[in-house]
Amino acid sequence: MPCLLVLALFLWGGNRIACTSSIVKSAKHTRRHGHITAESVTAPLGCIHAAFIFVMTMYTQLYNRLSFGWNTVKIDMSAARRDPLPIIPFGLAAFAATLFALGLALGTTIAVGMLFFIQMKIILRNKTSIESWIEEKAKDRIQYYQLDEVFVFPYDMGSRWKNFKQVFTWSGVPEGNGLAWPVREDCHPYSLTIEQLKQKADKRIRSVRYKVIEDYSGACCPLNKGIKTFFTSPCTEEPRIRLQKGEFILATRGLRYWLYGDKILDDASVKGVSRIRGWFPRNCVEKCPCDAETDQAPEGEKKNR
Repeated sequence: MPCLLVLALFLWGGNRIACTSSIVKSAKHTRRHGHITAESVTAPLGCIHAAFIFVMTMYTQLYNRLSFGWNTVKIDMSAARRDPLPIIPFGLAAFAATLFALGLALGTTIAVGMLFFIQMKIILRNKTSIESWIEEKAKDRIQYYQLDEVFVFPYDMGSRWKNFKQVFTWSGVPEGNGLAWPVREDCHPYSLTIEQLKQKADKRIRSVRYKVIEDYSGACCPLNKGIKTFFTSPCTEEPRIRLQKGEFILATRGLRYWLYGDKILDDASVKGVSRIRGWFPRNCVEKCPCDAETDQAPEGEKKNR
């Protein structure tokens, strides 16, 4: 049946798009980014074409099976009104398959279309989501300490057209060899690395020591820590850490009801583990008296006040 054949081809193409989109990393860190972005354009266009075919098929087939009475409308899926019967059989199973394929086509159009806009934003800015976050923290660090310096992102050429040409070339291969990439004239290849080292040092300086006053099991949404703590759990893949009363934590950032930090480990208590960090409820800890006079908010907390 042609409708089922179209459905099968659509499913094969949708799975291929899903697998391909999962390997998209950034505009600078993959040599296939231009091809993947082009495919994220053609996939929605093909799905829109398929959706139009499905809608017109269902409309014409249902129209031929409609019968109107004085107060009723009947749909007979067993046969069409016209004679001779249509060449392509269209029963209840074909209608269900076509409707299912229409849903897949619309869903893929929306999902892959959003992926295309995200990838184009990355290409035009020549900046990944992680790099945008680094730039935001750089501006926050400069403003926090009122420094007389300006952070310039090294991979943004200053023009969207120049950034676009780095990915889409006539040869199909983007600029760069996978290790070294073109940078602005007023920057060098290690500008971003130097800024990250400054942020790491700043995080250690601005960290606040907390003492655990209540045990915490490490649950994602703890029920026994309060309603607000339960409903404001951070929506992130970062882990939660188990806490025991008497332990110490170095908090580096936080939200209103949650904190993120590193557990201060004791060589005698934990062996073979160099670092334990993650989220934990704020009401399970209290600030150590030795750090009370500093009264510095963890990084990111003042942004969420």
